[in-house]
Amino acid sequence: MNDTAIAVSGLRKAFGDKVVLDGIDLDVPAGTIFSLLGPNGAGKTTTVNLLTTLMTADGGTAKVAGHDLATDAKAVRAAIGVTGQFAAVDELLTGQENLQLMVDLNRGAVGGKRVVSDLLERFDLVESAKKPASTYSGGMRRKLDLAMTLVGDPRIIFLDEPTTGLDPRSRRTMWSLIRELVADGVTIFLTTQYLEEADQLADRIAVLDQGRLVATGTPDELKRRMPGTHVRLRFTTVAELDAAAGIFPGATRDDEALALRVPSDGGTKSLRELLDRLDERSLGAEEFSVHTPDLDDVFLALTGHDTEAVK
Repeated sequence: MNDTAIAVSGLRKAFGDKVVLDGIDLDVPAGTIFSLLGPNGAGKTTTVNLLTTLMTADGGTAKVAGHDLATDAKAVRAAIGVTGQFAAVDELLTGQENLQLMVDLNRGAVGGKRVVSDLLERFDLVESAKKPASTYSGGMRRKLDLAMTLVGDPRIIFLDEPTTGLDPRSRRTMWSLIRELVADGVTIFLTTQYLEEADQLADRIAVLDQGRLVATGTPDELKRRMPGTHVRLRFTTVAELDAAAGIFPGATRDDEALALRVPSDGGTKSLRELLDRLDERSLGAEEFSVHTPDLDDVFLALTGHDTEAVK
């Protein structure tokens, strides 16, 4: 596989009169985590289904692991792993039997017994290996599901909302496992409803709304495009607050907290200029902090169709 794991151009899909994907373009570098965000019905799962050969596109082109979806779907399937929104484990089988089943189904898996034992150890499932999956907690089932996906050593893994319904501790365990996979060179295509998850994990993010991509970039790039970044200065006396307010006429003051909120782009140059202006008046703030919009602000602005703020 070359440096591009997934390359998509003009991908389209409609169901009857409803256009679900309206010509999207994606480029996912190998060995990275790419997160696709969007409200329910935006087309995230349809995108995953198309890229994993579960559906056929109506238009556009796509290559996964260097293989064309339309002409070489079998090679695509051999190169990928998929974990859906719900753990696809057989609850009547034990964890070990679930993994062995995947080994048996994957004729290319070499050293099957060793693969099973390695995955059980890697995902901390050794003690529960011989227990029915029906007795597993939600977090354990998701770990087993991901372990089953790794049989066959896929270099690209599609995770469609993999932590839905998990408690915070189990979610963070999954994050650690995902980071370990990427450290081994695996490419992750992640869809999620948890914006913190995308912020924590993704190298790049694309926001999908009504079948169209409305923004792409790193988490920090997307947040910097939003207005609202400001510096908060807190002083010890009203006199200092008054003096600072005179320096920054566009600032918002909080008399009760003796604080001033000064608009800023958050860059080092603007911060240096702000501190220099305080220093010129021999003013010093007791507390200084930079506040930037988070992905929740970005997401709400984009999917609320207020896209002017991020252009």
